[in-house]
Amino acid sequence: MTSPFLEELRWRGFLEATTSDDLDAFLAESSHRTIYVGFDPTADSLHLGNLIPVMGLAWAQRHGHRPLVLVGGGTGLIGDPSGKSGERTLLTKEKAEANALAVRAQLGRFFDVDKSLMLNNADWLCSLNLLEFLRDIGKHFSVNEMIKRDSVRTRLEERDQGISYTEFSYMLMQAYDFLHLFREHDCTIQMGGSDQWGNILSGKELIRRVAGGRGEGITFPLLTTSTGNKFGKSEAGAVWLDANRTSPYQMYQYWLQTTDADAVRHLKLFTRLGQARIAELEQEVATRPEKREAQRELASHCTEIIHGPEAASAAAASRILFGSDETPTLGTVIMLKNELPYTQVEPGIGLVDLLVQSRLSESKGAARKLIEGGGVYLYNERQTDPRKTLSADDLKWPGRAILLRTGKKNYHLVLLSF
Repeated sequence: MTSPFLEELRWRGFLEATTSDDLDAFLAESSHRTIYVGFDPTADSLHLGNLIPVMGLAWAQRHGHRPLVLVGGGTGLIGDPSGKSGERTLLTKEKAEANALAVRAQLGRFFDVDKSLMLNNADWLCSLNLLEFLRDIGKHFSVNEMIKRDSVRTRLEERDQGISYTEFSYMLMQAYDFLHLFREHDCTIQMGGSDQWGNILSGKELIRRVAGGRGEGITFPLLTTSTGNKFGKSEAGAVWLDANRTSPYQMYQYWLQTTDADAVRHLKLFTRLGQARIAELEQEVATRPEKREAQRELASHCTEIIHGPEAASAAAASRILFGSDETPTLGTVIMLKNELPYTQVEPGIGLVDLLVQSRLSESKGAARKLIEGGGVYLYNERQTDPRKTLSADDLKWPGRAILLRTGKKNYHLVLLSF
């Protein structure tokens, strides 16, 4: 017996490991299991590195299961040592609460809220009685086993770092979360990155010992690109889901720059495209990679999933900055204004003066030579007359905007004042 949900995860490359060899049968026993993923609010936004568990949980909902999104307002105060070589900076309670609210709002974009649960573990962890917790929960954990976990062992081997009791207790908190969700919400599956394997096993065992029940786990791979770089990183740092940190245009560009070697894998992991369409795009990568059709579809779908309608403006802005002559919408012009340097000028300004004012040319003499040499463009149309002045007749875009370019990639937005 196979689970359609697990089959989907297998084909798409989500599965790293499962805590049971018969997880297919366990999932197939009930088509409406509650499945959870936890996200600690270490910042006020998730980033692309969080996207695999988010998409995995979204696929659970699409296959009829109930997703449970757990924001770690409580565990975020402790700090997960998994994947960290040093102690985290502890968040204040106020900062953790603010981050939790922001992260919860972001996660709501990926699920049908009416058919999912969104909880904060601060609601039960912050009111725990320490003595009762140590007596009822701590007695089920062997320190000998805990120090064998990778997240702890690697830190113990680093004499300059070590691990505090605060972070050492994290796995107890996460295991207790799983037990609480099992008891209160009939949650029987926890999913997370492969660095969460030990924490998931602890929760599974705690459910067995304390409640006599069965909980299972699924882990996802921690991705790097084919070049060995950490997935979700750009030259400027992390690629955030918050549009104020990483704009929809920058998000689109990140996906568009995906290498041919990563394109198909990322289409499977980060879009909702079916097998037939992905097979077509895989053929395109193999036979006509210069068309970059797979990357364009990846960028369009992923940006839409994360930012909604703004994805269309991001795609249009990208096409325009790569030579398209299309007329943008006002929304695309506004997006370009946020991405490009811009100058507001009065009608009648000469092109030579404009080049100097916009700092695309160092002097009027250099500007004239640039124009006469064919290196200046308005709306990607070459300009050759140094006596050219700008007027309302030059407007082709909404928002009184004119696109100015020198060379191949030096773009500047000009806004005419009236």
